[in-house]
Amino acid sequence: MAAPNVRTSSFSRNISVVSSSPQIPGLKCGPNGTTFISTGIRDLDRILGGGYPLGSLVMVMEDPEAPHHMDLLRTFMSQGLVNNHPLLYASPSKDPRGFLGTLPNPGSSKEDKPTAPDLDQGESLRIAWQYRKYMENQKSSIDDYSNDFDMRKPLERQFLAGRPIDCVSLLDSSDLSVAQDHCATFLSKFPRLNSSNIASIGRIAIQSFCSPLCEYSDKESDMLSFIRLLKSMLMVSNAVAIVTFPPSMLSPSSSTRLQHMADTLLSIKAIPDGDKELEKLLTGYKDINGFLNIHKVARINTQVPVIPEAKTFSMSLKKRRFLALECLNQAPVDGSSGTSYGTSGSCSGSSKSGALDF
Repeated sequence: MAAPNVRTSSFSRNISVVSSSPQIPGLKCGPNGTTFISTGIRDLDRILGGGYPLGSLVMVMEDPEAPHHMDLLRTFMSQGLVNNHPLLYASPSKDPRGFLGTLPNPGSSKEDKPTAPDLDQGESLRIAWQYRKYMENQKSSIDDYSNDFDMRKPLERQFLAGRPIDCVSLLDSSDLSVAQDHCATFLSKFPRLNSSNIASIGRIAIQSFCSPLCEYSDKESDMLSFIRLLKSMLMVSNAVAIVTFPPSMLSPSSSTRLQHMADTLLSIKAIPDGDKELEKLLTGYKDINGFLNIHKVARINTQVPVIPEAKTFSMSLKKRRFLALECLNQAPVDGSSGTSYGTSGSCSGSSKSGALDF
């Protein structure tokens, strides 16, 4: 009896399964093989398309009149400590470890908690209750990636005790060799070997990099070389670095070069005190603490840019505790002060009433 013909091919199915979700908390898979870590602000995660990509350099331009860049640092560091991510923090202060006492604690911005349904309300409410339980499970999985942080409550000791935290003071450094050695040693612990199997990730936070308090503040070429080296090390590491700097302390050319080297570029702008015109233009003006500008969004493994819904967002504290970012909304124009575009009586913009003028 003739043996049956068996089709053979030089191609074999790849049976290796790549995990659709990262193995450690605080990571999220994105398009084109990109892996994100949370910024610590859920609104900012959404605006940036998922968060900060692994291996990226984030730079924040400070405003001397608005210390809100500290909030970006605090939430970024707190999110890492909650997820047990190793942290390297450098600042031009004498005791940088004291900054850890100002980090916010995770909380919930949702006041309404689900209560048990009444047994007399019928089968339909039982189905709704089951759906609510499903939504709670979905929410718990989201909390593994990002949290709401109470800016008025300090981080609990359980998130600080035993955590791998390295604090470096830049105050007495005549050059950046000490900071460079700390960054190189720190990033060597997180080599990028296999994107489908990440064992651990690191976070670097550098505050006021070009501060005049540092002795190296007049060595702009050294600072540019340090940022260039830091970016090159990040590209082959499972880590993210966020660096804040005051652009007014640099020459225009050096400031432009720093901005060009950033993968994600943000800036903070103070809100003018007592600006009557701005108060008339924006809704919720009294609740706005400052503005966050999105200048550049990181593009990893793709040439298609991420286009945010807006370039400028208002920064406010929801319930006076939780940091929130919102698009700027123009206040409705008072009828006594003129006619707005939306209430114009004609398509051509004429203020005369009557038939439509095409």
